[in-house]
Amino acid sequence: MYVWARLLRAVLTARSRGPYVMGEEGRLGFRCLPTDIDTNVHLNNARYMMLADVGRIDIFLRSGLLKLARQNRWAPMMGGMQSVFVREIRLWRRFEVVSSIDTWHGAQVIGRHRFVLDNGETAALVMTTAGIYDLPNRRFVPIHEIFAVLGYDVTPRSPTEAERIFMDSHASLRAVARRGG
Repeated sequence: MYVWARLLRAVLTARSRGPYVMGEEGRLGFRCLPTDIDTNVHLNNARYMMLADVGRIDIFLRSGLLKLARQNRWAPMMGGMQSVFVREIRLWRRFEVVSSIDTWHGAQVIGRHRFVLDNGETAALVMTTAGIYDLPNRRFVPIHEIFAVLGYDVTPRSPTEAERIFMDSHASLRAVARRGG
């Protein structure tokens, strides 16, 4: 089942899994299929990113963010990501993508996607930064404004050391890219 079918399954089962509650985890189960593997017969590194996208879209859908974004002509946009691979996910192995919104600062939200094997071990971790772009007003929307419209009364926790390092690294790399290089 290619990633589009997996995304469709997540969309079609979103209602039965209930609304996403900020601070909790979203879980999607998968199996490593022949279309997912590389020459080492384990999950291809690009597939981790695609499945993290499915986890992120699941959160956006179940939290009401996608509906709100369509109404306001907002576009969820990735800023960057970092991944670390700890254990391989071999062909036919079952695993879950456990996604969460961990904290935010200004217009930048930090997401986490853990790839958890069927025995409970973490196989990989993908950390992301994203924002919501307001197309008509040409700006990124502060996350607290989005949460207020969605009806969440939450305060972000302080970023962990790993999250601060990730955000600093992301900002530095973005500056290099903007300079052309």
